[in-house]
Amino acid sequence: MMTKYKYFLLAALVLCGVASCVDNDDDIPLNYYQSKKVTAAGFLEADKEQFSEFTAILKRTPYFSMLSTYGEFTLFAPNNEAIGKYLKKMGYGTIDNIPTATCDTLARTHIIKKGAFFTTDVGEGALPELNMDDAYIVLSSDSDVTNHNALIYYVNKNSRMVDYNDSVTNGVVHVINNVISSSSLLLPDKIAEDPSLTIFAQALRLTGMADSLNKYIDEKYTCSEDSVHEGVMVRCTSGSALYTRSFWPEKRYFKYTAFVEPDSVFHAKGINNLDDLKAYAKKIYDETYPEDAGLYDDDPKLRKNPLNRFVSYHLLPRVGQYNSWVMSGDLREHCWYTSLSDPEEFYETMCPGTMMRFAGPPAGLFINRKGLQNRFTVRGVKVLSPSESGSVDQNALNGVYHYIDDILAYTTQVRDVVLNCRIRIDATVLSPDFMNCNGRGRYGEDILTGFKNKFITDWKVSDETYVGVHSDVGYWNSYQANAVCISGVFDVAFKLLPVPSGTYEIRLGYTVGEERGVVQVYLNNEPCGIPVDLRVYGPDPNIGWVEDTDDEEENTANDKAMHNRGYMKGMDSYRPWDADGPLRNNNWNLRRVLATQYLDSNKTYYLRFRQVLDDPDRYWSFDYIELCPKSVYGSPEGEDTH
Repeated sequence: MMTKYKYFLLAALVLCGVASCVDNDDDIPLNYYQSKKVTAAGFLEADKEQFSEFTAILKRTPYFSMLSTYGEFTLFAPNNEAIGKYLKKMGYGTIDNIPTATCDTLARTHIIKKGAFFTTDVGEGALPELNMDDAYIVLSSDSDVTNHNALIYYVNKNSRMVDYNDSVTNGVVHVINNVISSSSLLLPDKIAEDPSLTIFAQALRLTGMADSLNKYIDEKYTCSEDSVHEGVMVRCTSGSALYTRSFWPEKRYFKYTAFVEPDSVFHAKGINNLDDLKAYAKKIYDETYPEDAGLYDDDPKLRKNPLNRFVSYHLLPRVGQYNSWVMSGDLREHCWYTSLSDPEEFYETMCPGTMMRFAGPPAGLFINRKGLQNRFTVRGVKVLSPSESGSVDQNALNGVYHYIDDILAYTTQVRDVVLNCRIRIDATVLSPDFMNCNGRGRYGEDILTGFKNKFITDWKVSDETYVGVHSDVGYWNSYQANAVCISGVFDVAFKLLPVPSGTYEIRLGYTVGEERGVVQVYLNNEPCGIPVDLRVYGPDPNIGWVEDTDDEEENTANDKAMHNRGYMKGMDSYRPWDADGPLRNNNWNLRRVLATQYLDSNKTYYLRFRQVLDDPDRYWSFDYIELCPKSVYGSPEGEDTH
């Protein structure tokens, strides 16, 4: 907070570099070296030999004019060769034969309206913003062996960039050799279409879990154009900039992710058909759930059936691209001390009472891994990147699937070893809706994605409450550079993830601010002690925060004294962008122990936060929750500070 102005100014410079801010300055680069002061529309018109066909398509829509105006666009421009292949494939004789509505869809598929993104902004995975058709643009790469192993970039696997990073006055243009296609298939059908996934696809149908992946748009949800396009100013910060603009999603989507073993992975384990998979699932899940062994084997559609548990553990009710599951990119490089811990996140699966632990780079993306960097006690299952997954486009209309390199299951080792850890959950993952509209992970803009109170899965929200997800801004003094901002005389409750049964400390990670008020916390409507005053800084005698010294024994003693008061410092494994040190050094980044409670994996628990002060200008910047098992917080060695 004391250095927020410095971070704000730094971030303004950083975001202009990373998100490629462009205007009419003299040093707009073309391929980073030359200058060409034209708009994206002008870029197309200046090269009729390459873009006359795509230009003709755009001129049948409102979007050519849009690309002539001020803004920050990313345009994927199919060349004439690409349009020719599209016409032949679709059976259109000429551009004039394409229906107007199809031209409109084609245009929106190839334009990102918010942000100019270069190939250097995303090494592997989805771009931070959706295209104008509300779909992800996924980049992958390969080496060109005929050209000194130069990188070749692909868009959604099948469109090669023949030229890229052409800066224009209102964004950037990438030239592609195939039209980007959008799948009209729902996720189960997309999986069934993949010839390498026959065993899993059969199991998905047999268990009935395919039917659980068929929703797409919530027809009950509506939002005014003003809320979508104009937004409102909402109080969600402190200091000189008290308000941030909030926009609401135009549509509410139901989306899903599947992590799927190719047949080759099953074959390597002696699983060659559906019957073999049933036998494997029974062996695993009879051991994990001995109380259910033999009781539900006859009906694969029962949720306690072993095959049903096996399949549903592969599924999540939210969409996540390869680079969406844990912090990645520049924020990871600048903010995470990867020598102390791997970037991690935890998610509930569609198998009742279970969760996954994700660990990210530099080792790669893994599920249920326990270790640090390239050292591990449990390897887990590797998620293949887009570049490692071949040429198949894995994006469906309502989700995505990822290949994995080993069999994924909720084993006793996962339950008792991998998840026997401090489970730190960023607030922005506590509802699938925060990810399904691209609210979580939006980077480079100081904005909020607002959510209507009755349309937030796993949350209960009062009418007087505003809930919004803040975009990732590196200078924020909060874990993962984001927060769920909650304001008004609020009263909210959200569902906790289903941890393995045991005794846990339930903790709140938060940032202090004089404008944030006082909250009473409840666990399943039972009060968790006295209210938490979000305005009180660490050095207060009731908290006992003391700056670290060079004496580790003294630091440990201070931590213990602070913990005895029900508080902890922030972690030492994360820092704001270019800060002098980690959150642990800040007396305004605190953790509060809310309750010590036995949690049963078969029961549902809600944490409720009620603003005690009757002041509509109060707000809470909700950072993260920790669920720490007794084996960790009560271990003889003591809990680490990471």
